[in-house]
Amino acid sequence: MIRRRSRTIRSKDRRGIMNQNCLFCKIAAGQIGGPPLFQDEHVTAFRDINPQAPVHVLLIPNKHISSLSEASAEDQALLGHLLLTAAKLAQAEGVANGGYRLVTNTGPDGGQSVFHLHLHLLAGRRLTWPPG
Repeated sequence: MIRRRSRTIRSKDRRGIMNQNCLFCKIAAGQIGGPPLFQDEHVTAFRDINPQAPVHVLLIPNKHISSLSEASAEDQALLGHLLLTAAKLAQAEGVANGGYRLVTNTGPDGGQSVFHLHLHLLAGRRLTWPPG
């Protein structure tokens, strides 16, 4: 079972823990939004406010990373943890057996609208390809 823990996030530089102007950093810090579906010291997960599928969860690293293009080798373990957390959440949401999609949008042309790395976990219906 997935459990959540609260965590205080302190401000650091742009590659640090929190960007004071970032919406997702504020969610990870518990400053805005409701209780997360999951939170540990590295990752926070919460429901998308504009769901594109019956199950639409956003997973973010608590550390501010603007996009996948900004991640570095030092983020490798964090990125792996983010993916494994997505798999655990899919199981907890009851969609792992039927299938789900993980999406990350990188940069404006890739459809990224919040510049904090995040994964979309989409499930609960048959997803078509191409998306959109």
